[in-house]
Amino acid sequence: MSSSSSSSSSNGSGSGNGNGSGGGNYGGRRGGEYEGPSRSRPRAINEVWPEPFLEALAAQVALDASRLVGRLVAAQALANVFQVCTTWRAVSRSDPLWHRLTRGIWGRTNLLHDTWREEYIYRHQTAQNFRSGRAVHFALHFDPADVDDPTNPDSLICRCLALSDRYLACGFADGAVRLFDLTTRLHARTFRPQHHDRLGRFSRAVSGIIITAARLVFATLDGDIHVAAVNNNANPRRARLGEVLSDGALVDFTGRGRWWVGLYAGLPGRAFRVWDGITEEPLFEGGSLTDPEAVMGWHTLTELTEFVGRVRVTSQESVVACTSSRLVVFDLRNLGVILREEDFTNRRGILVGSFDVCNEAYVIADGRGNASVRRADTSEEVCGFTVRPPRGVLGCMNGGYVLTCAGGVIRVWQIEQPGRQEYLYSFGERLGEVNALVADERHVAAASGDTNIHLWDFGAQLE
Repeated sequence: MSSSSSSSSSNGSGSGNGNGSGGGNYGGRRGGEYEGPSRSRPRAINEVWPEPFLEALAAQVALDASRLVGRLVAAQALANVFQVCTTWRAVSRSDPLWHRLTRGIWGRTNLLHDTWREEYIYRHQTAQNFRSGRAVHFALHFDPADVDDPTNPDSLICRCLALSDRYLACGFADGAVRLFDLTTRLHARTFRPQHHDRLGRFSRAVSGIIITAARLVFATLDGDIHVAAVNNNANPRRARLGEVLSDGALVDFTGRGRWWVGLYAGLPGRAFRVWDGITEEPLFEGGSLTDPEAVMGWHTLTELTEFVGRVRVTSQESVVACTSSRLVVFDLRNLGVILREEDFTNRRGILVGSFDVCNEAYVIADGRGNASVRRADTSEEVCGFTVRPPRGVLGCMNGGYVLTCAGGVIRVWQIEQPGRQEYLYSFGERLGEVNALVADERHVAAASGDTNIHLWDFGAQLE
């Protein structure tokens, strides 16, 4: 046939079987008779790759891109998948797909927008703002009369900060915790601990805060732990009465999921306490991490000191804690068993204020200014960078960035790509001495020594 002869002569093979490089016999049609895809029957790709498979494929491509290159790259990887054909593009309308991607890439389980697709897009845009430094700065204010003793300057010292989707919680040296609404940036409410005998000037100072959508839990240096409902006016309930003479000072307090963890200093062999945050029952007591800092622990009750130690809970149900000389990791599912321990004495110690945890990773800097991000389960270094000046550095991190504050300047480092780090920019505001620094995927907050509280919103202009 003429069409076969033409095909044979054009590809030079002489076989006439349609398998030459210059032509094909796709779908049983001969090359010269191909007129494009039929409009009356589905394309073969629909028959081979049904929608659930395409949805799983799109999710895997995006998750792999996020893990290997960075979260912002996942959107382009998805766009490439959706451009293959109209059938593949239709998968982009699957809200379960966007739910899976929002959870896997951005770590979000709560829906704040109408659909999971909108939630994903918002998180992507906010991360882009974080990378480029597009934020709106606010100074937060509260009535100076909203203190127990207006003549006591300690009442205006903010010691620690915590963020939820809706609120910024600020813990003060007089034991008060003030909530600021992140939408209006207004002071919403103040929680005060129940009265307790004071064993020093700062014994009532807030040492740690856990805040969720419904509940606020905060601890003070004297060991008291209070629980309050965020959305009603009931006074905080004391969940635990501190016994500072037999426990030491509660120098840091944190939690995640069902766990509360306290770090103590003052008595040997009692560095850690773990509670079930649901039942509020104690589960574990012990550890020697803070034994060398016992004297310093007692000093925290009477004077402003450097950080004695810090403790954080990872997404893998493990605890990472450090002092100026040591770092330990232990498993909450097997309490009392230390997974790893590291001595920093030969590296001029740890800058305790630089330490923070996000998900399964932590950031830490030593006395030489060498900072690193590591996986908590293996201590494998993800990336490293240098902080200058090293003295007095505060640090925090979210899923893609590390923030450091030294000399009143906040600097931002990109840490998403394994083995690579990139200094991005510094904030334009100069803060002076900073007491506390915290960040999540949208907000950064800092409490400065001049009693000001600063908030940067990387999503505000997108509302």
